[in-house]
Amino acid sequence: MVEIKLHNTKSRKKEVFEPLDASNVRMYLCGPTVYDRAHLGNARNVIMFDILFRLLRHVYGQDHVTYVRNFTDVEDKINERAALSGRSIHEITSETMQWYLDDMKALGELQPNKMPRATDYIGAMISMIETLVAKGHAYAAEGHVLFSVESYEAYGALSGRSVDDMIAGARVEVAPYKRNPMDFVLWKPSDADVPGWDSPWGRGRPGWHIECSAMSYELLGDSFDIHGGGNDLMFPHHENEIAQSCCAHPEGGFARYWLHNEMLQVDGKKMSKSLGNFFTVRDLLDQGYAGEVIRFVFLSTHYGKPMDWTDAKAKDAEKTLRKWRGLVEGIDAGVVPDGVLSAIADDLNTAGAIAALHACAAASDVAGLKAGAALLGLLGDEMGGWAQSEDLSAYEALLANARSTAMESKDFSEVDRLKAVFQDAGVEVRMSKAGVELVPSAGFDPSKIKDLL
Repeated sequence: MVEIKLHNTKSRKKEVFEPLDASNVRMYLCGPTVYDRAHLGNARNVIMFDILFRLLRHVYGQDHVTYVRNFTDVEDKINERAALSGRSIHEITSETMQWYLDDMKALGELQPNKMPRATDYIGAMISMIETLVAKGHAYAAEGHVLFSVESYEAYGALSGRSVDDMIAGARVEVAPYKRNPMDFVLWKPSDADVPGWDSPWGRGRPGWHIECSAMSYELLGDSFDIHGGGNDLMFPHHENEIAQSCCAHPEGGFARYWLHNEMLQVDGKKMSKSLGNFFTVRDLLDQGYAGEVIRFVFLSTHYGKPMDWTDAKAKDAEKTLRKWRGLVEGIDAGVVPDGVLSAIADDLNTAGAIAALHACAAASDVAGLKAGAALLGLLGDEMGGWAQSEDLSAYEALLANARSTAMESKDFSEVDRLKAVFQDAGVEVRMSKAGVELVPSAGFDPSKIKDLL
């Protein structure tokens, strides 16, 4: 059995992974709030958990891993979007969920086993809240139900911060009905203009945090193996999940291993709309970046380190993938190389796995290259449409002849014109003593060069 090690946020160290039940390894990832397109940063934990899902299936068997990722389809941002657009909440959430699934599929994700919608588990949320109230961990006030942070002594253990530190560093909603500023909402009242469900506390809707606790309990039980998300969710979301889950079901241990990924940057800066460097996944796909190329760039940096998206990295990734695809074309996959498997098993060291794939290519181990790449979700036929080779030999001959003529006449204007046309069409022009090579790159548009011949 392959030894898997994961950096557990809960213990702040790398630990050997030992599942509760090797016949049913269980993991949960906090999914999107579905009111808009997924931005590039949202894709990072999706790809990270997809690698973990693939690794666990490889080690324990495809039928022995359960992966749950939810959709939050009841939330104030969704209500606001509906009010502004005049569209129904159901229409917005259904459309956005499909966008998300399409975009993540383009990045090579294997769909989780279960993808629950929060609105399908309102009854489970109400039941969990009732349990918390009955046990003295929550209280009703002015149509709201709030979790009492003081009732859970271990609050703050995941993030390693005291309650006082968390109050100082967080945007805490000030409300007169709170007993403690850190108490958080489990249920809140709904007026006629927003979604609501009948409950013991009146018509209302759930708070954000209770959703994941209820869904994970219903689908994975009171104890399961792995939970994760971006490190921006560590507090308050994951901290609150732990508190309410452990208080509602003290017989269980909730999640045993916690994984958190670092944030994404663009050209060395935090991604933000104000800086003009904010991209959705769909933005990049529409600009001609292949999903496989985007995935490769993400995998080139360990999930625990900040990742910088740059155009240069994308171009390098494309060159590598084109080269590898050329090597494995028509080749059956072999056994996953030890170097690739051991790197991924060592806290999802995807950068190390890619280095091992480079070694396979250098050693002409193309069967190993294909098998190892498959474990990373790369080089599969379903992801290769972007890299279908274009026969540019006629265009290469055209440019070579123009260069030969220019060498004699010393007039390179036609060469420069042709290079400009190729580059505008998304073709990289490589000229050397050995000859001329034209390499299609991201966004290659054959229609822009067809009139040259």
